[in-house]
This record gives sequence, C-alpha cells and structure tokens, in this order.
Amino acid sequence: MVLAVGVVVLTALSTLRLSGVAVRHRRPASSAAGVLGTVWLACAVLGAQFVHGVPVASRSAAVLAYDHARQVRTSLNDRKEFAKAAAVDRFRDTPPDRLLTGLRGKDVVLAFVESYGRSAVESPQYAPQVGAVLDQGTRRLRKAGFAARSGWLTSSTAGGGSWLAHATLLSGLWVNNQQRYRALVNSDRLTLNGAFHRADSRTVALMPAITRAWPEASFYGYDKVYDDRNLGYRGPRFSFATMPDQYTLSTLQRTELAKDDRAPVMAETALVSSHAPWASIPRPVPWERVGDGSVFNGMGKGYDAPWPAPGRIRAEYRASIEYTLNTLVSFLETYGGKDTVLVFLGDHQPAPLITGPGASRDVPITVVAKDGAVLDRISGWGWQDGLRPGRDTPVWPMSAFRDRFLTAFGG
Repeated sequence: MVLAVGVVVLTALSTLRLSGVAVRHRRPASSAAGVLGTVWLACAVLGAQFVHGVPVASRSAAVLAYDHARQVRTSLNDRKEFAKAAAVDRFRDTPPDRLLTGLRGKDVVLAFVESYGRSAVESPQYAPQVGAVLDQGTRRLRKAGFAARSGWLTSSTAGGGSWLAHATLLSGLWVNNQQRYRALVNSDRLTLNGAFHRADSRTVALMPAITRAWPEASFYGYDKVYDDRNLGYRGPRFSFATMPDQYTLSTLQRTELAKDDRAPVMAETALVSSHAPWASIPRPVPWERVGDGSVFNGMGKGYDAPWPAPGRIRAEYRASIEYTLNTLVSFLETYGGKDTVLVFLGDHQPAPLITGPGASRDVPITVVAKDGAVLDRISGWGWQDGLRPGRDTPVWPMSAFRDRFLTAFGG
C-alpha cells in the first residue's frame, strides 16, 4: 500500500516538474509530446512487447497519454496566442494628459453585479419583475437629473469565475481560463484602473468577498483596497455574501466620496448580494442608518445556509438581482451629483440551474451620468436609452470594452 501511494505521489510530482520544463521550452516540448504520444499509441495498437507478456503500452493508457499530450499542446498554443494578443496595446504609451480627458474631475464607480446576466432581463420567468425594476429605476433617475444608456457584453465566463470577467473587462484581453489570468496579472498590461491612476484619479477597490491576502491587487494598481478584513462590517453574513451591497456602497461614500479637498475617485466594486446560493437576501434600510452594519442583525444567514428549495431558487435569484439594482438606483438618488458617473454590469450569467440550457453568455452594461456631455461621448455606440438594453442593442465581447471606453473618453 505504501509503495502504491508512493508511486502515485512521485508520478504527480514528476508531472508537475515536467509541466514546468514544458512551459520554459514550449516548442521542443510540444513537438516531443506529439512524437511520444504517437509512438505510445502505435505500440498499443500493435501490441508491442519488449518482455513476453508485458505490453509496452496498453490501449487504455495510450488513450490517456494521447489525450494528455493533446492537452499539453493546446495549453502551450493558448499561452502563445495570449502572449501575442497581449503584446498589442494601442494605449500602452498614451501620455497621461491624453487619457480619459472626457472624465476629468468625475468620480467614476465601476460596479460588477454578481450573476446579472441577459436571462435576468429577457427570460420570461424573470423579465417582468426585473424589467419593471429597471424601467422604474430609469424614471427615478431621470427625476433626479440622471440619464443612462445600456448595452450588452459577452462575458468570458458563465456560472462562476467572476475574476476572469473582471480581468477581461479591465485589461481588454479575453481571459477565459486560469492560465491566461496568471499570465495577465504577471504582466505590465494597462488596465482601466491603471489608466485612471495615470490620469490622476485615486483608484480604490471594494471587494467584500475577498477574505485573505490578494496579491493580484498590485497588478491592477489600486491606491487602496477595501476587503472583508478592513471594511469595518459588524453585521451578519448573508450566505456567500460577507455583507450587503448597501453596506459596501455606503462605505465607499463614507470613506472616499464624502471627503473634501480630494482627487477624483475611480472605484471598482464587486456587489455580491446576488451570488449563489441565494439563501438570504438583505432588506434595504435608510442610508443614514447603515452605520457599521449592525442594523442588518437578524436578517442574514451563515456561510453554510442551505440552498432554497428547488421550487423557490429561481424566485430567490430574481429577488437578489432586484435588490442590487434598487440599491444602485437609491445610491445615486441619495449621493450622486453632477460629477458622478456609474458604470454597472453583470460579471456573468448564473448557472444553467437558473438560466436553463443553451443560454448565451451576454450580460447587461449601463452607463449613468448627470452630465450630458458624458453620455454624448458614447452616442455612437448604439446603446439603448435607460437602464434596460434593447433586444437588438449591439453585443460586444467584454474584452472590447476597455479600448472603446478609453477611445470615447480620451483626448
């Protein structure tokens, strides 16, 4: 038994070591994998034996070896293609005084809404209620002096992997797997956050779902990161969500936007009240009562809260999206001013359990501003007026947004 375990462990370690070597020597490794895989497969098919009764390669092992060789080749090719795409960056050397000139003096809030996908806006089981929230939100914001335009983006992921979508939107590269993500965060790629930083904005991140060290933050170039450890929340958990979205936005206002004599702020936040399993959804409270979050005591459930019953889970998902959308509208009504710009979008579609089979990877995206000159800059995008994108509104890959945004608001 010990010998068997040892063989498995040593085999795994050897595989890891060989993978590292393969990455450092991509071309010879790829060729060798193909040659060895072919030889192995031939030995299996022909039944070759060096010792009587002991085949060089069994057919089942040959299939596994061939599949592994193909995966190695695919991985190496993908790494090469991603590096080629990353090397092209028309904004890398743009002088700071020509970056984001159309947003100088503005506070820009970029909010990713967890699992807010096209299905929430168009599927018959969600659209009547979610659509009503969006249409009412459009009217509420118009009354407060704001206007909005909305479109669609195709996310690089679905059902999970939010960090891949964040990286795709912010970098302008298609980041759809962990290998690409690692390559990106170890590069010097200019992100949207980095562009705002160059343009003299204070860049902050509010990430309530991050509960431990986050080394990737240095790649994005934030001046300040707020996470579960320093957001100061004293209320209950709401299943996966460590705190309600209203608390996250309240903290942004209190710690950054309410300050006098400050630089413009670019804030990125991940709003997670609509994250699976939709087992507990906060109730809104008056903004002046949010405080340290203890006002939410009695509403939440722990991390291990059971999923809603099968007959309720879709209704709970819908309710969570309605909560976050209403919270964003209320935040602008309460704190938004002439220099506030809100960009909010879904990170990805929820799991097929919620969308049903065959759903697209599209997510809504909306830009809201009180200054009409901001929306004039994107008048050529073909987006729909209001918070709800139209069925025929153009769809872009999420990786296209960075360049279009920097072009629209550049010098």
